[in-house]
Amino acid sequence: MIRIVMSGAGNMGRQIMAAAEAADDLELVGALDGLAEDGVIDINGRQIPLRSSLNALAEWSPDVVIDFSNAEWTEQLVPAAVVAGVRPVIGTSGLSDDAITSAEQQVNEAGLGGVLAANFALGAVLMMHLANIAAPLFDSVDIIEQHHDGKVDAPSGTAVATAQSMRAARDTDFSRNTAERHNVDGYDSRGAALGGASLHSVRLPGLVAHQVIIFGGADETLTIRHDSMSRASFIPEILRAVRAAPQLDHLVIGLDRLLGLRTD
Repeated sequence: MIRIVMSGAGNMGRQIMAAAEAADDLELVGALDGLAEDGVIDINGRQIPLRSSLNALAEWSPDVVIDFSNAEWTEQLVPAAVVAGVRPVIGTSGLSDDAITSAEQQVNEAGLGGVLAANFALGAVLMMHLANIAAPLFDSVDIIEQHHDGKVDAPSGTAVATAQSMRAARDTDFSRNTAERHNVDGYDSRGAALGGASLHSVRLPGLVAHQVIIFGGADETLTIRHDSMSRASFIPEILRAVRAAPQLDHLVIGLDRLLGLRTD
């Protein structure tokens, strides 16, 4: 039985907790949320302790903490988890490169296992894997990521990770069209630039998580698309990571590595 704590008690956190409660091999022992008042939260008819202080990790002594919160909270959570000997599974978006490097260093030095991934949807990981295959063969690419209007960061962590991974796969920047004239003052409608890829963010009610990668070549384009229709699409791989974490001795960066799609 793997004892788990949920960090982040929003909509995503509640769905993860409900899935964990329904699993025979997982035991949900508590929830953390820095913005919540101490109390309890009802998950599948069971009252789960809810705390706003990271000190609860030492009190509850879980095996794994699942973190879907915000970047600022995650940066505080990682050292607290390491001190308490708790393995982190992190899906928080918007983490800086420095924060990821710091988390990896802290977890690895403690000899703990864990997983940090920009996206826990299986289809999204395969989308990025296929994009890495195509990246060296096309000179131009745009990424359009679409999310619900409650998402606080842009571009999404998945879009940034996709652009970085494609850039590494081709070992040189993409060729990027730069507009000679912008028809809206002060705004570059070509989007953010990363490794020569243009990144565009859409935020609308009705969306969940979607991404389109469009490669351009001589008289042809290649489009790779992934759609998460609900947050439930992330649950199976989150639970896979939770079950894998106790068997690891380092922080695995990226679900693709956990699935064996990358071995570096």
